[in-house]
Amino acid sequence: MKNFPWSSLAAGFVTVLVGFTSSAVIVLQAAAAAGATPQQISSWMLALGLGMGLTCIGLSLRYKAPVVTAWSTPGAALLITSLSGIPMSEAIGAFMFAAALITLGGVTGWFERAMGKIPLSIAAAMLAGILAHFGMNVFMAMKPQFVMVFAMFVAYLLCKRWLPRYAIIIVLLIGVALAASRGLLHFDHFHFAWARPVFTMPSFSWSTIIGVGIPLFVVTMASQNAPGVAVIRASGYDTPISPLITWTGLTTLVLAPFGCFSLNLAAITAAICMGKEAHEDPAKRYWAAVAAGGFYLLVGVFGATVCALFAAFPQELVLAIAGLALFGTIANSLTMAMANDVQREAALITFLVTASGVTLFGVGAAFWGLVAGALAFFVLNWKRHDQLLQQHKQLAPAMTVPDTVSPALPSH
Repeated sequence: MKNFPWSSLAAGFVTVLVGFTSSAVIVLQAAAAAGATPQQISSWMLALGLGMGLTCIGLSLRYKAPVVTAWSTPGAALLITSLSGIPMSEAIGAFMFAAALITLGGVTGWFERAMGKIPLSIAAAMLAGILAHFGMNVFMAMKPQFVMVFAMFVAYLLCKRWLPRYAIIIVLLIGVALAASRGLLHFDHFHFAWARPVFTMPSFSWSTIIGVGIPLFVVTMASQNAPGVAVIRASGYDTPISPLITWTGLTTLVLAPFGCFSLNLAAITAAICMGKEAHEDPAKRYWAAVAAGGFYLLVGVFGATVCALFAAFPQELVLAIAGLALFGTIANSLTMAMANDVQREAALITFLVTASGVTLFGVGAAFWGLVAGALAFFVLNWKRHDQLLQQHKQLAPAMTVPDTVSPALPSH
C-alpha cells in the first residue's frame, strides 16, 4: 500500500470527473436529437464508457505511456444540430462511416506524418491555449463559492510545498468535505441501475453520410485528435500516433451500433494524467490513464447512474479541481512554447487564437490556432534558413575551427 500510486488513482478519477461533468449533457442531447429512447441513451453511455475504458487501459499498458481517449465533444455538439429528423439507423451508419475514415487515417499514417511537421513550440502553445481557461476558472469559481474554492487553492499551495505527490487527492477530499458541510452535494436523483446494450442495425444514406458522417470525421480529427497529439508531444512522450488513431477508429466502428458515435485522443483530460500531479516519475504516469480507464468502465456499466453521481458535485468544485490539476501542465507548456526565439512569435499567435475560443465552420479554436501558428511560422521564417547558410559562408573564411569540430548553425 505504501508504494501504491495513489496520486495516479486520483488523477484518473479527476480525469473522468472532468470529462463527464463537462460534456455528458451534450452527449445526452445528441442522443435525444437522434430520437433515442431512454434504453438507447443508456446504451450510448455504456458503449462510450466501454470504448474509452478499454482503449485507455489497453493502449497505456501497451506503450507504457499515458494514453487517454474520450468521446468527441465537438462531434456531439455537431450531432445535436444535424441529427434532427434522421432515423437512428442512418445516424449509426454515419457514425460507422466516420469511424472507417478515422481508421484509414491511422492505418495509412497520413495523420501522424502531418502532425510530425508541426514545431514543438507551436504544439505546446496550442496546448497552453486550450488549458488557459481551465486555469482561470479556478479564480472565477471563487466568486460564487469563495470559501470552498479559496480553501482548496490554499490547500493546493500548502500540499505542493510539502506533499506534492498527494496534492490533488487531498484538495479533492477537502473540496468534497466543504461542499458536503455547506449542503452543496445533491443526491436527490441518485440511484443504481445497470446499463444494457441496445443494438441498432445500421443503414446508409448518402445525404446522411455527407451531412453527418464527413463533418463528424473532420471535427473529430481537427478539433480533438490534433490537440490530443499536441498534448502527447508537448508532455514529452514519443508514443506512435498512427496505432492510437487506428485503435480509436476500430473501437468506434465495432461499438457504433450500440451508440458509440466517436472516440478520439483526449486533450484536456489527457493533460491531467501527464502532469507531475499524476506521478513524479514520467515513466509511471501511464498508471493514471489506466486508472481513468477503470473509472470509464464503471461509468459505462452503470451508465446514467454515474452521470447522476457526478452531477451531484457542485460545478465550482469541478472547475476548481480541474484547473488546479492543470496548473503544472500550463506552466510547462508556456515555458516550452516561448523557449525558442525563432518560433516565439508564431507560438504566441497560436496561444492567443486557441485561447480566444473562436469557432469557424464548426471547427474549434484549437485547430485554427494551429493553422494561424503554422502560417505565422512559415511567413516569419521563409528563406530564413537560406539566409543563415549565406551568413555562415561569408563568415567561414575568417573562422579558425579545428578539423574535429563543425561550426554549428542556429536552429530554425
